[in-house]
Amino acid sequence: MSKVLLRHMLPGQRGIITHVAASGELGRRIRDMGLVPGTPLEVQGTAPLKEPVAVRLKDFTLALRNNEADHITIEEVTD
Repeated sequence: MSKVLLRHMLPGQRGIITHVAASGELGRRIRDMGLVPGTPLEVQGTAPLKEPVAVRLKDFTLALRNNEADHITIEEVTD
């Protein structure tokens, strides 16, 4: 399994959050959205200009800007 920033994942890829590098207000906001280490997620898609990226985690879909997704490291999961 390889590690990649959330921003670089493609639609349909799944993984588990391993690290959130943001600190301060941005880090708190990311964690408040449920994006914490150990959380599985799946990339649903991206807008035509590659921003935002939509991810599915737990029971909801969340859209993240690239400046938020750049702080989230994912360990890819393959079937």
